[in-house]
Amino acid sequence: MGEKMVALAVGAHPDDIEFMMAGTLLLLKRAGAEIHMFNLANGCYGSEVCGKDETARVRALEAQAAAQVAGAVWHPPLFDDTGVFYDAPSLAKVAAVVRQVKPDIVLTHSRYDYMEDHEYTSRLASSATFNRCLPSYVTDPPVASFNKPVAVYHSLPHALMDMQRMPVVPEFVVDIGEVMAEKREMLARHASQKEWLDATQGMDSYLESMAEAARTVATRYGQCAYAEGWRRHNHMGYGPPEFAPLQALLSDVLTAVEPGREGRGA
Repeated sequence: MGEKMVALAVGAHPDDIEFMMAGTLLLLKRAGAEIHMFNLANGCYGSEVCGKDETARVRALEAQAAAQVAGAVWHPPLFDDTGVFYDAPSLAKVAAVVRQVKPDIVLTHSRYDYMEDHEYTSRLASSATFNRCLPSYVTDPPVASFNKPVAVYHSLPHALMDMQRMPVVPEFVVDIGEVMAEKREMLARHASQKEWLDATQGMDSYLESMAEAARTVATRYGQCAYAEGWRRHNHMGYGPPEFAPLQALLSDVLTAVEPGREGRGA
């Protein structure tokens, strides 16, 4: 593809990228891409033991440690937990980061998810990417526009279903078996979340919950041991229809899902 690709993963909270996107992100790095990790919320309410400020501080350190495992550039969060909303001020802040990174590939949450923070993040990431090339649109802080094709991809939700418990079906899956150990190591850096996820979301071991989700995606949609599922965002406003850099870079580990599966698109 000529110049080095840049991939930006945008998650709602620290550890969201690690749960459902990190395997693909790691494979993109192995394929030669520069990778970035950006969580919109700081995780400040993710503890039953520490206060808000201390929790945010700890979770930032954990997120940076996970990014270091991946060899990714880490971008600091913009909002408190429960403070991610799809509004003009938030969009201007997210768009500033997108313009700074100038990605070719954006990975983000499913448009349909079990948590509204994830759905708002998905909308902010895709809209901020759309606004990358609008010269008169002012970001916060102001960053100059850029105009090149960008492909946006939506992951599967944590529970593989939306808020109405309808399955969310991928367009294709990526075999992440060769980077599964590294993905697990990234998630393990979020050690403060073990007790929190056990207590509030019934995940038992959060590391095993992540692995089980990847096994389930692989069983349902792929022919491999572990997989992550994706749908590409509509290309209009982002680039030509044939611009699909994730599929091009990872063609050897990618399996298309046959059309007609019951459920919602990611």
